[in-house]
Amino acid sequence: MHLNTTADARPEAMGDVPGICELPLTRAIVQYRDVHEMDAPGGRIEDIGLALVVEGRYAATSEVVDLGSGSVKVLDLSTELVVLDWAYGPTADHVSELITAAASMREDEGLRLYSMRLGLRVLERVGFGPLTRPTFLRVGYRDICRDLDLHEGTSIRFVLGPGRLTRAYLDYDACAVIFRTAFRESDPQLEHALSEAFPSADLRRQEPVTAADSISYHVRFPLPTTLAEARHALGGMRRGLAALMARFEPDRFAPLEQVLETFGARETLAGLNIHEPLAHVVQVLPPIAGSHVIH
Repeated sequence: MHLNTTADARPEAMGDVPGICELPLTRAIVQYRDVHEMDAPGGRIEDIGLALVVEGRYAATSEVVDLGSGSVKVLDLSTELVVLDWAYGPTADHVSELITAAASMREDEGLRLYSMRLGLRVLERVGFGPLTRPTFLRVGYRDICRDLDLHEGTSIRFVLGPGRLTRAYLDYDACAVIFRTAFRESDPQLEHALSEAFPSADLRRQEPVTAADSISYHVRFPLPTTLAEARHALGGMRRGLAALMARFEPDRFAPLEQVLETFGARETLAGLNIHEPLAHVVQVLPPIAGSHVIH
């Protein structure tokens, strides 16, 4: 019998693991979210959370261009990194030229259009899956926000009454619409409206944890496993959010409804060429910590 006397020679060797990415990321197609940048919850309305790294020698200070807005950002990709694909060298060089041209001419339309086409091609190439699901949901929710409440952030504001305001964000990872309020007490009127607007979703009330927190409501949809299911969930979100606006702010919703009836709703995901089998999965979601099921 031969004993391995070297396997445990350096039990402290795990201390050598730096815990951060030290690889060059130039030309990588990466996903990013709030943890990578200081921005409003849900991100900016023009961004899609999918970016091309144009300068990534150091992951902690990667210069990227968002493939929705064409905006140039500096992200810290050293501790959380999702690489979906890689761009060819000429493609990355062309994007760099467009960035330089946009900076010198102060006209970024060419960069924005090319970036969006590139982003959609990447999504078609990679397809729908657990890694790409947050990006697909973000693209779809962005369309809803642009139709119902176009502003800089990816959220929808509702005025429920005098001094009563809530904003709806989408948690892209959990496929849950989160309604944040400014109060520490439950809002029976809002709870009733949410249960009617989203009859098939799982509605939960999140209680405050600290003195600075307030009540929030989570409208949770089953995690989609296909693009068809994602579009179905987004359709339910759109109908529910429109119903809330018609209920609480009918004067504001009336002109929006006319525009949507005339020009139709935005649905970027409908134009993607992704072939996949249709499937309908029923998933039982467990309660989240500190939450209460609303019946």
